[in-house]
Formats: sequence, C-alpha cells, structure tokens
Amino acid sequence: MILLPNNIRILIDRTLGEVKGTVDALHRNRKDILWDRVLYHGVILPLGMLYGIWLLFTQATWITRIFFYPFGMITGLGVTAGTHRLWSHRSYKARLPLRVLLMILQSSCKQFSIYEWSRNHRTHHKYSDTDGDPHNARRGLFYTHIGWLMLKKSDEVLSKFEKIGLSDLENDSVVMFQKKTYHLWTVLWCYLIPPLIPWHFWNEDIWLSFIVMGVMRQAVIVQFSLLGNSVAHKYGNRPFDKNILPVNSKIINIIGIGEGWHNFHHVFPWDYRSAEVGNYKYNFTTGFIELMRKIGWAYDLKAVSADVVRKRALRTGDGTWKGYDMKNQEGEVWGWGDGDMNKEEVELVCTFNKIK
Repeated sequence: MILLPNNIRILIDRTLGEVKGTVDALHRNRKDILWDRVLYHGVILPLGMLYGIWLLFTQATWITRIFFYPFGMITGLGVTAGTHRLWSHRSYKARLPLRVLLMILQSSCKQFSIYEWSRNHRTHHKYSDTDGDPHNARRGLFYTHIGWLMLKKSDEVLSKFEKIGLSDLENDSVVMFQKKTYHLWTVLWCYLIPPLIPWHFWNEDIWLSFIVMGVMRQAVIVQFSLLGNSVAHKYGNRPFDKNILPVNSKIINIIGIGEGWHNFHHVFPWDYRSAEVGNYKYNFTTGFIELMRKIGWAYDLKAVSADVVRKRALRTGDGTWKGYDMKNQEGEVWGWGDGDMNKEEVELVCTFNKIK
C-alpha cells in the first residue's frame, strides 16, 4: 500500500468525489448530455494529447521539439490577447491587421468562435460562480474544468446570455466573418496549416506533424485555458477581493502565458495587463500587446492606476497584499463598457496610446 501525505490524499479524495458528483449529475440529466462533446473532450482530445506527447519526445526531430513550444505560445495568443483581453473585455483596441492576425491565431486553437467564446466569458464575469455562470465553480472542480462542456446550457445561463451586450462583436467584420465560416476556417488553421510547417520546411513525418502540431497542440491549449475556469477559481490567494472565488495562481500564470492573476482580473477585468504589474517574465501576453502598441496596431490600452489597486487591496483583500480593511463585496462586471462599472474607477483608469 502506498502511503501518501495527508494533504495529497485529501486532494485526491476531494477530486474523485467531485468527479463522481459530476458523473451522477450527468446520469440524472441524461437528456442534457451532449454526447459528441463527451466523445470529443472526454476521449479524443485526451488520447490525442497523450499520443502527441509520446510522439514528440520519442520520434519527432529535434527541430520539431524546439519549434513546438514557441509555436504553441504564439497561437495561444489568439485566446489570451484575442478572445480574452481584446474581444471579451475590450481592455484595448486593435487595428484591422492585428484583429485579423488574432482571429487566425484563435482559429488555430479551435475553442468556439470568437463570438461564442466572448459571450460565454462576459456572462462568466457578470454572473461569476452563480447559476448564471456557464461554468459555475461552485459545482465542483471537474464540472468547472470539463463537465460544463458536456451538457446543454441551462435555462438560467441562456437567460443571462440575453442580458449581455454583444453589439460591438456584431459590428466587427473580422468576428462575424469567423463566426460564419467557423467550422471550415478552424479546421484549416488548426489541423491543416500548422502540420504543414514542419513537413514542408524540415521534412518531418506528416502523420507525426499532424498529431503533434495539430491535435496535441490544440488539446494542450484547451486544457491550459480550462485551468483558468477550474484551478484558478480554487487554489491560490485573493489579495484584491477575498469575497470571490477567483484566485491568483503563479503556476496558472506561467502555463497560461499571463492569465493566472485571476483574482486581480475578476476585480479589474478591463485592465489589458490582466495583472497588477506588467511583468513579462510571467506575462507573455502583456508583452505582446505592448509590442503591438509600439508598431501602432494596438491602442487605447486600459490599466488600473496604482492608487486604485492599493485601495482595493486594503479594502477587500485577504491580507496577502499589504493588509485588509472592511468586507465590501462589489458588483461584478464583464469588462470595459459594462454599465455597472464603478464610476470612480472608470475615471482613474489609465489609457495608453489613446487615439482621438
């Protein structure tokens, strides 16, 4: 019998319990199960990821092994800098070349269309960790990470979708082009073009390239993105608001190229840095956005002032920043432009490279 540390054993028991709870819920609501999603997210993607990892470390050329990581990070920017910080939260503005680039990168990750991803995410922020949240963290870690993808949206979530403003997305020609051509477009950029790069430029085996650069790369990015819904709402500290579930997590920040300061992000979702500081060491996405600003493709970068950050941490934080004061739960917002934004904080937001 293997003896495990008590905290590890508790974590395993809790996780197994949450998995069992989700399976039981799926059984009780069989009519709501999306079996194609169960097959895709529960079988195909995990097996494809494991097979791809094995191929990458046992049969791939050394060039492919070196190329995989930076290519994965760059395509991941389509989600972090694109659907997340640009289209979901409007934390900065982008000119047409950047919007097209981010749309292509996001398509290569195959995580819903920009329109659907942003609608889900705005609803998640506006009704965070309630029954109106598409992936309510109060329903358990397994459900929040993957289970929500396997069920039809509840009536409560669908009703909240109708209350989220999406006119800016509907007026964005790049977003609507992708929405109309989503299935063919994402297959092209996710599964066809990335594998052709190693095959064409350094004669990598085409099947290996397809599994590693297409299937496995996409599966890894999906899992890293989902960690922001699950682990980043459970394990970490809450320096800016101790009354909400999202946490700051260094490990999620590293693998999510800057998306791990989740407690800060839920308090200030319109900050383009998605963090208190613009530390490029753990925030590759922020560095990319600022590079785009320097070449004129990104502008109106919104950031929370240091004074507002300090006051909020002292007022509602858990004490891991510099202290705390009184409990004061404030309303949630989905991003820049939400009518429930704190008016004082709006006036103090710093906007960089603003174009009149």
